[in-house]
Amino acid sequence: MSDSSVGIGLRAAHYRHFLADRPAVDWIEVHTENYLNPGTWDAHVLDSLRRDYPVSLHGVGLGIGSADGFSETHLQRVADVVRRIEPILVSEHLCWAATAQHHLNDLLPMALTKEALALVCDRVDRIQARLKRKILLENVSTFLRFDADTMTESDFLAAVANRTGCGILLDVNNLFVNQCNHDEDALAAIAALPVEAVGEIHLAGHLVTPDVVIDHHGSRVAEPVWQLYEAAVRKFGPVASLIEWDTDLPAIEVLLDEAALARQRQCKAMTNQAGLHGFA
Repeated sequence: MSDSSVGIGLRAAHYRHFLADRPAVDWIEVHTENYLNPGTWDAHVLDSLRRDYPVSLHGVGLGIGSADGFSETHLQRVADVVRRIEPILVSEHLCWAATAQHHLNDLLPMALTKEALALVCDRVDRIQARLKRKILLENVSTFLRFDADTMTESDFLAAVANRTGCGILLDVNNLFVNQCNHDEDALAAIAALPVEAVGEIHLAGHLVTPDVVIDHHGSRVAEPVWQLYEAAVRKFGPVASLIEWDTDLPAIEVLLDEAALARQRQCKAMTNQAGLHGFA
């Protein structure tokens, strides 16, 4: 898979279209937890499609930052999927999601402290050792920040990447959502990330409400997010990019159109970057 490739998230509503028509898309990404059991219809579909498309596994269930409740059993099941699917990329979220008694089925925000950094680095080391490969860690959208925070999310991710050798999955829609919700500077967040660590970029739609902006993955990518994407491409290059869409799923043609727009924005950003170098 080339760095300039653009993929889309594979969702069950589009299985039959993919199986019948093999639409022209560079790669597909799936949520790891939907494919833990090899005997299911979901697993059968993915086994078929992986012959024709590179596959990225995007986990939502490990809860890397959970102080209590991190599941070694779940990690082993993820490792089994990785071995079976042989994905091009494996990613998870910088969040917590469980206690000893309950899994909360959410991507909950972490306090960005030195203690949390040590915990996350230990978890990433354990995960990478079990999977026998590097993972990517994604920045998340949140409705709150903690008074205890001692660093920004970008600084936190950069430190994890430096200590563990993991990569970063940069979700530019999440950057925009957090800019709106917390008055954070999304461009400064991009600037703080190490170029060599960013291995994938996510693009998605969001929902603006009177109180907060929600990362709902249910609409086309908004213009301010496209502009942040161009800024990210100018810094990191044409990194493998994904169109995420999880709610109010449209026809497959809409997702393919969004992927085509991502390629256009990549080209625009790189052309502008080349022009700046030429002028200099």
